[in-house]
Amino acid sequence: MKNLNWFDKFLFLLNSLLAAALLFSYLLPFIPPLKFSLLSVLSLGVPLLILVNIGFLVYWIIRLKKQFLLPLIVLLLGFNHVTSIYEINSSEEEKKTSEDAVRVLSYNVRHFSQYLSTKEQRENVPKQITAFIEEQHPDIVCMQEYYKGEINVASQFPYKYIKLKTKGAEFGLAILSRYPIINTYSLDFDSESNNNGVYADVVVGEDTLRVINVHLQSFSQKPDLGNIEKESSKRVWMGMGQTFAIQQIQVEKVLDVIRNTPYKVVVMGDFNNTAYSYIYRELRSSGFGLNDAYKEAGNGFGRSFDFDYFPLRIDFILPDESMEVESFETMEVFYSDHFPVKATLDLSPD
Repeated sequence: MKNLNWFDKFLFLLNSLLAAALLFSYLLPFIPPLKFSLLSVLSLGVPLLILVNIGFLVYWIIRLKKQFLLPLIVLLLGFNHVTSIYEINSSEEEKKTSEDAVRVLSYNVRHFSQYLSTKEQRENVPKQITAFIEEQHPDIVCMQEYYKGEINVASQFPYKYIKLKTKGAEFGLAILSRYPIINTYSLDFDSESNNNGVYADVVVGEDTLRVINVHLQSFSQKPDLGNIEKESSKRVWMGMGQTFAIQQIQVEKVLDVIRNTPYKVVVMGDFNNTAYSYIYRELRSSGFGLNDAYKEAGNGFGRSFDFDYFPLRIDFILPDESMEVESFETMEVFYSDHFPVKATLDLSPD
């Protein structure tokens, strides 16, 4: 500190506070939201904390100051967190697809924009999404916020399971498949929630794959720093904390399904939460052997939500660890506020 000017001293103090915050954030995946709901909200800011500490690391190295050790040590301690925001795999090129590989795609389609103001938007978006899916040629598609009757891919997917939230509802979840579906089920989250989880047992060759499509509890408003400025910050934070507490209850239902399935499993969907959260850790670390397709084969930032301030990854494909993830990609197409994610999974790797 003696060799620092007043500006660098101020920066190092700020760096120390943000490094401590990042260090504390490593504990958040172990804290149940039902017990400490407000703390769980901090997990949304982890990507920003990582980027800021990387910025400090670069700054101190350029300045040839030993203070670089502080952000370096903190980042190394949370190496798995760092790779959850930016992944580097050996090749961005898709591997040669094996005979047992299945191409899966997950997409929150935001009701196909049926609530937009202009007729042109309401008509064009379903057509654009239909064309996009046909171009990607997936074998199985999971959609969240599916709007009934607004997409025509019947010729491409002869098998489907569409579950609207209630009988009179217009939106829900959809699983579309090229392969036969032999069983379906709705988890029926709390009736007060607009969100849900469903699964379909899909026969692929000699294998049966349980495809679980989840849309965990949403925020009452789109995550945006502007919303926090307009509304009472306390009210916004309390609401977000309650959202994460509800997500924990919903994830426990998903875990029960996984626990009782005799088949290989892939969980896909919009988690409305990050890879730094309790619910993500529960799905990955509860003894069921689920990998994260992005971490296995993704490259670059895993941004799956159109958020202006930092890369936010809240859409996931979590396959059974017995499968090999041959490829993973997030496609930045702006037909929704989410970006579709897709992966190629080898069900029977050598």
